[in-house]
Amino acid sequence: MQRTTQVVGQSSAFLDSLERASRAAALDRPVLVIGERGTGKELVAERLHRLSPRWDQPLVVMNCAALPETLIEAELFGHEAGAFTGATKARAGRFEEADGGTLFLDELGTLSMAAQERLLRAVEYGEVTRIGASRPMRVDVRIVAATNEHLPERVEKGTFRADLLDRLSFEVITLPPLRARSGDILVLADFFGRRMSSEIGRDRFPGFGVHATDALTDYSWPGNVRELRNVVERAVYRWDRPGPIDEIEIDPFASPHRPGAARGKPSEPPRSGSNVPIEEPVVACEEGPSDFKARVARFERELLTKCLAEHRYNQRQAAAALGLSYDQLRHALRRHGLLGAG
Repeated sequence: MQRTTQVVGQSSAFLDSLERASRAAALDRPVLVIGERGTGKELVAERLHRLSPRWDQPLVVMNCAALPETLIEAELFGHEAGAFTGATKARAGRFEEADGGTLFLDELGTLSMAAQERLLRAVEYGEVTRIGASRPMRVDVRIVAATNEHLPERVEKGTFRADLLDRLSFEVITLPPLRARSGDILVLADFFGRRMSSEIGRDRFPGFGVHATDALTDYSWPGNVRELRNVVERAVYRWDRPGPIDEIEIDPFASPHRPGAARGKPSEPPRSGSNVPIEEPVVACEEGPSDFKARVARFERELLTKCLAEHRYNQRQAAAALGLSYDQLRHALRRHGLLGAG
């Protein structure tokens, strides 16, 4: 795999993880990278390889969760011709491919106990045996593994080998989720936005407006950096107006027409919440059509203020009454300067 490693961020939690990875890179020892999905575990593995003495040798990646259990061992260690049905010719495994370099095992926690046992032998003795072969072969491979599971707990349950965990955890690097590095959200959004603008041939990246910035910073990002990248890139390619991007769609599946979405009678207007009666807004236009946005904003602010008061400023209850998520309500309150209300 040949690509440039690029990590972006300036929060202390993130920089601490990078610093630990940089220090561990020079040592020829196994490293375990822990983190939620989308936090950049593969980028850290690349960093460990590129900054190591093995930088000019292969970096081989294997996602342990991407293969059925019956093929994991053949993929890791290779096989001889005729070793099993369908094995018409010999094939080298990932250990042989990574000889002299680094083998990155993603989703380590999904390995079966049998595969764990063979992996332990390879790590301890530097030897692998192809399936169907009678003799082992020597390999020189540095292991970097990653998981989003709590492996010590798996050891207690008997589903992960304690001796393998000991061998692989010479250094453990834990990547913070994006919600723990909120200062990086806009930095990353700007980076992804500029890159996407260049990719689709635009002269410049317009940046984000106040509403879009609030939406980005108010969301908890359970999908971490990967989810943020998708949201930003989608917003950039959809934006076709002058000025900064001011519309962000966090959930691309949110639609009143999706299967299972609540349906009202065709003649009924959408309801914001069962506990908040909504009066019909005044539609007379004597103030002029140019005041439309101001009047809508005023109505929205009054509705939010009334709902908060009715629920004694409990924002979660108010959000539920309005048919909004907690993050959506917080975004609306911030937009109208009501976050300190109550």
